[in-house]
Amino acid sequence: MRFFVFLAGCVLSTALPAAAPWTLPTALAEARAHSPEAAMAAARLERAQSMGDQAGAANLPQVTLKAGYSQTTNPMMAFGAILTQGAFAPTIDFNAPGQVDNLNLTGIVGYNLYSGGRATAGLAAARSGVAATEQDRATTFARLDAAVTRAYFGIRQAREGLVALDAAVVTYEESLRVARLRYEAGQMLKSELLNLEVQLAQTREQRLLVRQQATLVARQFLYLLGRQPIGDVELADSDAAIAAITAPSELSIDQRPELLAMEARVEAAAQMADVARGARRPTVNAFASYQLDHGWRLNGDGDSWMAGIQAEWAVFDGKTASSKIRAARADYAEAEAGLSQLGLALSLELEQARLAHEFAVEQLAVTATLVDQADESARISRARFEAGSLLSAELIGVETRLTETRMRRAVAAAGERVAAAELRRAAGLPILP
Repeated sequence: MRFFVFLAGCVLSTALPAAAPWTLPTALAEARAHSPEAAMAAARLERAQSMGDQAGAANLPQVTLKAGYSQTTNPMMAFGAILTQGAFAPTIDFNAPGQVDNLNLTGIVGYNLYSGGRATAGLAAARSGVAATEQDRATTFARLDAAVTRAYFGIRQAREGLVALDAAVVTYEESLRVARLRYEAGQMLKSELLNLEVQLAQTREQRLLVRQQATLVARQFLYLLGRQPIGDVELADSDAAIAAITAPSELSIDQRPELLAMEARVEAAAQMADVARGARRPTVNAFASYQLDHGWRLNGDGDSWMAGIQAEWAVFDGKTASSKIRAARADYAEAEAGLSQLGLALSLELEQARLAHEFAVEQLAVTATLVDQADESARISRARFEAGSLLSAELIGVETRLTETRMRRAVAAAGERVAAAELRRAAGLPILP
Protein backbone atom coordinates (compact mmCIF):
# COMPACT_ATOMS: atom_id res chain seq x y z
CA MET A 1 0.00 0.00 0.00
CA ARG A 2 1.37 3.47 -0.90
CA PHE A 3 0.71 6.57 1.15
CA PHE A 4 1.48 10.19 0.27
CA VAL A 5 2.30 12.74 2.94
CA PHE A 6 2.92 16.42 2.24
CA LEU A 7 5.69 17.84 4.46
CA ALA A 8 6.97 21.44 4.74
CA GLY A 9 10.29 23.19 5.41
CA CYS A 10 11.07 24.84 8.72
CA VAL A 11 12.90 27.70 10.46
CA LEU A 12 14.15 27.61 14.06
CA SER A 13 11.93 29.36 16.64
CA THR A 14 12.02 30.27 20.29
CA ALA A 15 8.60 31.27 21.68
CA LEU A 16 5.89 29.23 23.39
CA PRO A 17 3.00 27.77 21.38
CA ALA A 18 -0.37 29.47 21.57
CA ALA A 19 -3.49 27.59 22.57
CA ALA A 20 -5.90 29.36 20.19
CA PRO A 21 -6.74 27.55 16.93
CA TRP A 22 -4.59 28.76 14.05
CA THR A 23 -5.92 30.11 10.80
CA LEU A 24 -3.68 30.85 7.84
CA PRO A 25 -3.85 34.66 8.31
CA THR A 26 -2.97 34.45 12.01
CA ALA A 27 -0.10 32.07 11.24
CA LEU A 28 1.33 34.38 8.57
CA ALA A 29 1.10 37.38 10.90
CA GLU A 30 2.75 35.43 13.73
CA ALA A 31 5.66 34.36 11.55
CA ARG A 32 6.30 37.91 10.36
CA ALA A 33 6.20 39.23 13.91
CA HIS A 34 8.27 36.59 15.71
CA SER A 35 10.32 34.58 13.23
CA PRO A 36 14.10 35.03 13.71
CA GLU A 37 14.40 35.29 9.93
CA ALA A 38 12.07 38.30 9.92
CA ALA A 39 14.02 39.85 12.80
CA MET A 40 17.29 39.46 10.87
CA ALA A 41 15.72 41.11 7.83
CA ALA A 42 14.62 44.04 10.00
CA ALA A 43 18.15 44.38 11.40
CA ARG A 44 19.63 44.42 7.89
CA LEU A 45 17.21 47.17 6.91
CA GLU A 46 18.14 49.19 9.99
CA ARG A 47 21.81 48.85 9.09
CA ALA A 48 21.18 50.01 5.51
CA GLN A 49 19.21 53.02 6.74
CA SER A 50 22.02 53.97 9.11
CA MET A 51 24.50 53.83 6.23
CA GLY A 52 22.18 56.10 4.26
CA ASP A 53 22.24 58.57 7.15
CA GLN A 54 26.05 58.43 7.15
CA ALA A 55 26.14 59.19 3.43
CA GLY A 56 23.76 62.11 3.93
CA ALA A 57 26.11 63.64 6.49
CA ALA A 58 28.38 64.77 3.63
CA ASN A 59 25.79 67.40 2.66
CA LEU A 60 25.54 68.84 6.18
CA PRO A 61 27.93 71.19 7.98
CA GLN A 62 30.34 69.69 10.45
CA VAL A 63 30.55 71.47 13.82
CA THR A 64 33.31 70.68 16.32
CA LEU A 65 33.93 72.04 19.81
CA LYS A 66 37.32 71.60 21.47
CA ALA A 67 38.65 72.49 24.90
CA GLY A 68 42.09 72.04 26.47
CA TYR A 69 44.32 73.26 29.25
CA SER A 70 48.09 73.10 29.25
CA GLN A 71 51.21 74.48 30.93
CA THR A 72 54.64 74.72 29.28
CA THR A 73 58.13 76.22 29.51
CA ASN A 74 58.84 75.57 25.82
CA PRO A 75 59.74 79.04 24.48
CA MET A 76 57.92 78.69 21.17
CA MET A 77 54.72 77.27 22.65
CA ALA A 78 54.81 79.63 25.60
CA PHE A 79 55.32 82.66 23.38
CA GLY A 80 52.39 81.56 21.18
CA ALA A 81 50.15 81.29 24.24
CA ILE A 82 51.27 84.73 25.44
CA LEU A 83 50.30 86.24 22.09
CA THR A 84 46.89 84.53 21.90
CA GLN A 85 46.14 85.71 25.47
CA GLY A 86 47.13 89.29 24.60
CA ALA A 87 49.59 89.25 27.52
CA PHE A 88 52.77 90.32 25.69
CA ALA A 89 55.03 92.85 27.44
CA PRO A 90 58.45 94.21 26.37
CA THR A 91 60.01 92.81 29.53
CA ILE A 92 59.35 89.19 28.48
CA ASP A 93 62.50 87.26 27.57
CA PHE A 94 61.81 85.51 24.25
CA ASN A 95 64.39 82.82 25.00
CA ALA A 96 63.06 82.06 28.49
CA PRO A 97 59.49 83.33 28.93
CA GLY A 98 59.02 81.10 31.98
CA GLN A 99 56.13 78.80 32.81
CA VAL A 100 52.96 79.72 30.92
CA ASP A 101 49.50 78.16 31.18
CA ASN A 102 46.66 78.38 28.69
CA LEU A 103 42.99 77.37 28.58
CA ASN A 104 41.79 77.10 24.97
CA LEU A 105 38.16 76.90 23.84
CA THR A 106 37.65 76.49 20.06
CA GLY A 107 34.61 76.12 17.84
CA ILE A 108 35.06 74.98 14.23
CA VAL A 109 32.51 74.84 11.42
CA GLY A 110 33.31 73.10 8.13
CA TYR A 111 31.17 72.70 5.03
CA ASN A 112 31.86 70.94 1.75
CA LEU A 113 31.06 73.24 -1.16
CA TYR A 114 32.06 70.88 -3.95
CA SER A 115 33.28 67.29 -3.98
CA GLY A 116 33.21 66.46 -7.65
CA GLY A 117 29.72 64.97 -7.29
CA ARG A 118 30.93 62.28 -4.90
CA ALA A 119 28.71 63.34 -1.99
CA THR A 120 25.57 63.48 -4.10
CA ALA A 121 26.30 60.20 -5.88
CA GLY A 122 27.22 58.52 -2.59
CA LEU A 123 23.93 59.62 -1.03
CA ALA A 124 21.99 58.35 -4.08
CA ALA A 125 23.84 55.02 -3.89
CA ALA A 126 23.03 54.71 -0.19
CA ARG A 127 19.35 55.41 -0.85
CA SER A 128 19.32 52.77 -3.57
CA GLY A 129 20.92 50.40 -1.08
CA VAL A 130 18.13 51.10 1.40
CA ALA A 131 15.54 50.47 -1.32
CA ALA A 132 17.26 47.19 -2.20
CA THR A 133 17.30 46.11 1.44
CA GLU A 134 13.62 46.96 1.80
CA GLN A 135 12.89 44.68 -1.14
CA ASP A 136 15.14 42.01 0.40
CA ARG A 137 12.97 42.19 3.49
CA ALA A 138 9.87 41.82 1.30
CA THR A 139 11.53 38.79 -0.30
CA THR A 140 12.14 37.29 3.13
CA PHE A 141 8.50 37.82 4.06
CA ALA A 142 7.31 36.26 0.78
CA ARG A 143 9.46 33.17 1.29
CA LEU A 144 8.45 32.92 4.93
CA ASP A 145 4.78 33.21 3.97
CA ALA A 146 5.20 30.43 1.42
CA ALA A 147 6.93 28.17 3.95
CA VAL A 148 4.23 28.79 6.56
CA THR A 149 1.55 28.08 3.96
CA ARG A 150 3.19 24.78 3.01
CA ALA A 151 3.41 23.78 6.66
CA TYR A 152 -0.17 24.83 7.35
CA PHE A 153 -1.58 22.74 4.52
CA GLY A 154 0.89 20.00 5.37
CA ILE A 155 -0.74 19.68 8.77
CA ARG A 156 -4.21 19.59 7.25
CA GLN A 157 -3.18 17.00 4.66
CA ALA A 158 -1.49 14.77 7.22
CA ARG A 159 -4.51 14.86 9.48
CA GLU A 160 -6.85 14.07 6.58
CA GLY A 161 -4.59 11.11 5.86
CA LEU A 162 -5.07 9.97 9.45
CA VAL A 163 -8.83 10.16 8.98
CA ALA A 164 -8.54 7.94 5.89
CA LEU A 165 -6.42 5.41 7.78
CA ASP A 166 -8.79 5.47 10.74
CA ALA A 167 -11.62 4.62 8.37
CA ALA A 168 -9.52 1.81 6.88
CA VAL A 169 -8.81 0.38 10.34
CA VAL A 170 -12.51 0.43 11.21
CA THR A 171 -13.36 -1.26 7.91
CA TYR A 172 -10.75 -4.00 8.35
CA GLU A 173 -11.90 -4.62 11.92
CA GLU A 174 -15.48 -5.12 10.72
CA SER A 175 -14.33 -7.34 7.84
CA LEU A 176 -12.23 -9.36 10.25
CA ARG A 177 -15.25 -9.79 12.57
CA VAL A 178 -17.29 -11.14 9.65
CA ALA A 179 -14.40 -13.36 8.57
CA ARG A 180 -14.10 -14.93 12.01
CA LEU A 181 -17.79 -15.74 12.02
CA ARG A 182 -17.46 -17.38 8.61
CA TYR A 183 -14.32 -19.23 9.71
CA GLU A 184 -16.08 -20.56 12.80
CA ALA A 185 -18.96 -21.64 10.59
CA GLY A 186 -16.52 -23.49 8.35
CA GLN A 187 -17.13 -21.19 5.41
CA MET A 188 -13.59 -19.71 5.20
CA LEU A 189 -10.07 -21.03 5.16
CA LYS A 190 -7.62 -20.16 7.92
CA SER A 191 -5.32 -18.49 5.39
CA GLU A 192 -8.10 -16.10 4.36
CA LEU A 193 -8.61 -15.08 7.97
CA LEU A 194 -4.87 -14.59 8.46
CA ASN A 195 -4.71 -12.36 5.37
CA LEU A 196 -7.17 -9.96 6.95
CA GLU A 197 -5.39 -10.04 10.32
CA VAL A 198 -2.04 -9.21 8.67
CA GLN A 199 -3.58 -6.39 6.61
CA LEU A 200 -5.20 -4.89 9.73
CA ALA A 201 -1.84 -4.95 11.52
CA GLN A 202 -0.11 -3.33 8.55
CA THR A 203 -2.75 -0.61 8.34
CA ARG A 204 -2.33 0.13 12.05
CA GLU A 205 1.42 0.36 11.50
CA GLN A 206 0.89 2.76 8.61
CA ARG A 207 -1.34 4.84 10.84
CA LEU A 208 1.41 5.11 13.43
CA LEU A 209 3.82 6.28 10.72
CA VAL A 210 1.45 8.92 9.36
CA ARG A 211 0.63 10.09 12.88
CA GLN A 212 4.34 10.54 13.53
CA GLN A 213 4.68 12.51 10.30
CA ALA A 214 1.69 14.66 11.28
CA THR A 215 3.40 15.40 14.58
CA LEU A 216 6.63 16.35 12.84
CA VAL A 217 4.98 18.73 10.40
CA ALA A 218 3.14 20.36 13.31
CA ARG A 219 6.50 20.90 15.04
CA GLN A 220 7.86 22.41 11.84
CA PHE A 221 4.89 24.75 11.71
CA LEU A 222 5.69 26.08 15.19
CA TYR A 223 9.34 26.29 14.19
CA LEU A 224 8.44 28.64 11.34
CA LEU A 225 6.34 30.86 13.58
CA GLY A 226 9.30 31.59 15.85
CA ARG A 227 7.97 29.34 18.61
CA GLN A 228 9.33 26.40 20.50
CA PRO A 229 8.50 23.22 18.50
CA ILE A 230 6.77 21.68 21.50
CA GLY A 231 3.14 20.74 22.01
CA ASP A 232 0.21 20.19 19.71
CA VAL A 233 -0.99 22.54 16.99
CA GLU A 234 -4.70 23.24 16.85
CA LEU A 235 -6.04 24.46 13.52
CA ALA A 236 -9.39 26.18 13.13
CA ASP A 237 -12.07 23.88 11.78
CA SER A 238 -13.19 26.55 9.34
CA ASP A 239 -10.75 28.92 7.64
CA ALA A 240 -12.12 31.25 4.96
CA ALA A 241 -8.58 32.05 3.84
CA ILE A 242 -8.21 28.56 2.35
CA ALA A 243 -10.65 29.34 -0.44
CA ALA A 244 -9.33 32.91 -0.77
CA ILE A 245 -6.03 31.78 -2.29
CA THR A 246 -6.79 32.23 -5.96
CA ALA A 247 -4.52 31.90 -8.96
CA PRO A 248 -3.83 35.32 -10.55
CA SER A 249 -5.31 35.96 -13.97
CA GLU A 250 -2.32 38.04 -15.12
CA LEU A 251 1.17 36.68 -14.61
CA SER A 252 4.22 38.93 -14.50
CA ILE A 253 7.50 39.18 -12.60
CA ASP A 254 7.49 42.98 -12.57
CA GLN A 255 6.49 43.13 -8.90
CA ARG A 256 8.82 40.42 -7.64
CA PRO A 257 10.77 41.95 -4.72
CA GLU A 258 13.91 40.08 -5.82
CA LEU A 259 13.76 41.88 -9.18
CA LEU A 260 13.07 45.27 -7.59
CA ALA A 261 15.97 44.74 -5.19
CA MET A 262 18.33 43.91 -8.03
CA GLU A 263 17.20 46.95 -10.00
CA ALA A 264 17.99 49.11 -6.96
CA ARG A 265 21.43 47.49 -6.71
CA VAL A 266 22.11 48.25 -10.38
CA GLU A 267 21.23 51.88 -9.69
CA ALA A 268 23.50 51.86 -6.64
CA ALA A 269 26.34 50.45 -8.75
CA ALA A 270 25.82 53.23 -11.31
CA GLN A 271 26.00 55.85 -8.55
CA MET A 272 29.14 54.28 -7.12
CA ALA A 273 30.72 54.60 -10.56
CA ASP A 274 29.97 58.34 -10.35
CA VAL A 275 31.59 58.39 -6.91
CA ALA A 276 34.73 56.84 -8.39
CA ARG A 277 34.80 59.34 -11.26
CA GLY A 278 34.49 62.19 -8.77
CA ALA A 279 37.98 61.38 -7.47
CA ARG A 280 39.38 63.08 -10.57
CA ARG A 281 37.65 66.34 -9.73
CA PRO A 282 38.68 68.93 -7.14
CA THR A 283 37.12 69.31 -3.71
CA VAL A 284 36.30 72.70 -2.20
CA ASN A 285 35.62 73.19 1.51
CA ALA A 286 34.68 76.28 3.52
CA PHE A 287 35.69 76.60 7.14
CA ALA A 288 35.46 79.01 10.04
CA SER A 289 36.69 78.85 13.62
CA TYR A 290 36.56 80.97 16.76
CA GLN A 291 38.73 80.48 19.83
CA LEU A 292 39.11 81.85 23.33
CA ASP A 293 42.36 81.70 25.32
CA HIS A 294 42.94 82.46 28.99
CA GLY A 295 45.97 82.10 31.23
CA TRP A 296 46.06 82.48 35.00
CA ARG A 297 49.83 82.81 35.40
CA LEU A 298 50.00 85.93 33.25
CA ASN A 299 46.32 86.81 33.73
CA GLY A 300 45.81 87.15 29.99
CA ASP A 301 42.66 86.85 27.87
CA GLY A 302 42.27 86.78 24.11
CA ASP A 303 39.98 85.70 21.33
CA SER A 304 40.46 85.21 17.61
CA TRP A 305 38.70 83.88 14.55
CA MET A 306 39.64 82.45 11.19
CA ALA A 307 37.60 81.70 8.06
CA GLY A 308 38.41 80.70 4.55
CA ILE A 309 37.99 78.38 1.60
CA GLN A 310 40.29 75.48 0.76
CA ALA A 311 40.51 73.68 -2.58
CA GLU A 312 42.30 70.41 -3.26
CA TRP A 313 42.89 68.62 -6.55
CA ALA A 314 44.86 65.42 -6.96
CA VAL A 315 46.92 65.98 -10.11
CA PHE A 316 48.54 62.54 -10.07
CA ASP A 317 47.65 59.72 -7.71
CA GLY A 318 49.53 56.81 -9.24
CA LYS A 319 46.45 55.70 -11.21
CA THR A 320 44.49 55.08 -8.02
CA ALA A 321 41.44 56.96 -9.30
CA SER A 322 41.48 55.30 -12.72
CA SER A 323 41.73 51.86 -11.09
CA LYS A 324 38.75 52.61 -8.85
CA ILE A 325 36.78 53.82 -11.86
CA ARG A 326 37.52 50.59 -13.73
CA ALA A 327 36.48 48.53 -10.71
CA ALA A 328 33.25 50.53 -10.31
CA ARG A 329 32.42 50.09 -14.00
CA ALA A 330 33.03 46.35 -13.69
CA ASP A 331 30.72 46.23 -10.65
CA TYR A 332 28.04 48.03 -12.64
CA ALA A 333 28.42 45.66 -15.60
CA GLU A 334 28.21 42.67 -13.26
CA ALA A 335 25.08 44.09 -11.61
CA GLU A 336 23.40 44.59 -14.99
CA ALA A 337 24.25 41.04 -16.03
CA GLY A 338 22.95 39.79 -12.70
CA LEU A 339 19.70 41.67 -13.28
CA SER A 340 19.30 40.04 -16.68
CA GLN A 341 20.05 36.60 -15.25
CA LEU A 342 17.62 37.12 -12.38
CA GLY A 343 14.89 38.19 -14.79
CA LEU A 344 15.30 34.97 -16.75
CA ALA A 345 15.34 32.87 -13.59
CA LEU A 346 12.20 34.51 -12.20
CA SER A 347 10.42 34.09 -15.54
CA LEU A 348 11.30 30.40 -15.49
CA GLU A 349 10.11 30.11 -11.88
CA LEU A 350 6.83 31.78 -12.80
CA GLU A 351 6.28 29.40 -15.71
CA GLN A 352 7.11 26.41 -13.53
CA ALA A 353 4.66 27.63 -10.90
CA ARG A 354 1.96 28.08 -13.54
CA LEU A 355 2.47 24.56 -14.88
CA ALA A 356 2.58 23.12 -11.37
CA HIS A 357 -0.74 24.77 -10.53
CA GLU A 358 -2.37 23.52 -13.72
CA PHE A 359 -1.19 20.01 -12.89
CA ALA A 360 -2.40 20.32 -9.30
CA VAL A 361 -5.86 21.41 -10.44
CA GLU A 362 -6.13 18.50 -12.87
CA GLN A 363 -4.80 16.05 -10.30
CA LEU A 364 -7.35 17.23 -7.75
CA ALA A 365 -10.18 16.67 -10.23
CA VAL A 366 -8.94 13.18 -11.08
CA THR A 367 -8.50 12.12 -7.45
CA ALA A 368 -12.01 13.30 -6.62
CA THR A 369 -13.38 10.96 -9.28
CA LEU A 370 -11.12 8.13 -8.11
CA VAL A 371 -12.36 8.44 -4.53
CA ASP A 372 -15.99 8.18 -5.62
CA GLN A 373 -15.25 5.15 -7.78
CA ALA A 374 -13.12 3.43 -5.14
CA ASP A 375 -15.73 4.07 -2.45
CA GLU A 376 -18.48 2.49 -4.54
CA SER A 377 -16.25 -0.46 -5.45
CA ALA A 378 -15.41 -1.05 -1.78
CA ARG A 379 -19.08 -0.93 -0.77
CA ILE A 380 -19.96 -3.60 -3.34
CA SER A 381 -16.94 -5.73 -2.40
CA ARG A 382 -17.79 -5.68 1.29
CA ALA A 383 -21.30 -6.89 0.55
CA ARG A 384 -19.92 -9.71 -1.62
CA PHE A 385 -17.41 -10.65 1.10
CA GLU A 386 -20.14 -10.86 3.73
CA ALA A 387 -22.11 -13.04 1.33
CA GLY A 388 -19.10 -15.31 0.89
CA SER A 389 -18.62 -14.64 -2.81
CA LEU A 390 -15.34 -12.68 -2.51
CA LEU A 391 -11.95 -13.81 -1.28
CA SER A 392 -10.15 -11.87 1.45
CA ALA A 393 -7.25 -11.10 -0.89
CA GLU A 394 -9.66 -9.43 -3.31
CA LEU A 395 -11.28 -7.46 -0.49
CA ILE A 396 -7.86 -6.34 0.75
CA GLY A 397 -6.98 -5.09 -2.73
CA VAL A 398 -10.20 -3.09 -2.95
CA GLU A 399 -9.81 -1.59 0.53
CA THR A 400 -6.16 -0.76 -0.17
CA ARG A 401 -7.11 1.12 -3.31
CA LEU A 402 -9.80 3.04 -1.43
CA THR A 403 -7.40 4.09 1.32
CA GLU A 404 -4.77 5.03 -1.22
CA THR A 405 -7.17 7.17 -3.24
CA ARG A 406 -8.33 8.94 -0.08
CA MET A 407 -4.72 9.67 0.80
CA ARG A 408 -4.06 10.87 -2.73
CA ARG A 409 -7.12 13.08 -2.50
CA ALA A 410 -5.79 14.66 0.72
CA VAL A 411 -2.40 15.24 -0.88
CA ALA A 412 -3.96 16.68 -4.04
CA ALA A 413 -6.22 19.06 -2.10
CA ALA A 414 -3.32 20.41 -0.05
CA GLY A 415 -1.04 20.44 -3.09
CA GLU A 416 -3.48 22.51 -5.16
CA ARG A 417 -3.77 25.16 -2.43
CA VAL A 418 0.02 25.28 -2.01
CA ALA A 419 0.51 25.46 -5.78
CA ALA A 420 -1.88 28.42 -5.95
CA ALA A 421 0.05 30.13 -3.16
CA GLU A 422 3.36 29.46 -4.91
CA LEU A 423 1.96 30.86 -8.16
CA ARG A 424 0.95 34.05 -6.39
CA ARG A 425 4.41 34.36 -4.88
CA ALA A 426 6.05 33.74 -8.24
CA ALA A 427 3.92 36.55 -9.67
CA GLY A 428 5.03 38.93 -6.93
CA LEU A 429 1.64 38.92 -5.20
CA PRO A 430 0.80 38.31 -1.52
CA ILE A 431 -0.46 34.82 -0.79
CA LEU A 432 -3.71 36.14 0.61
CA PRO A 433 -5.42 38.69 -1.68
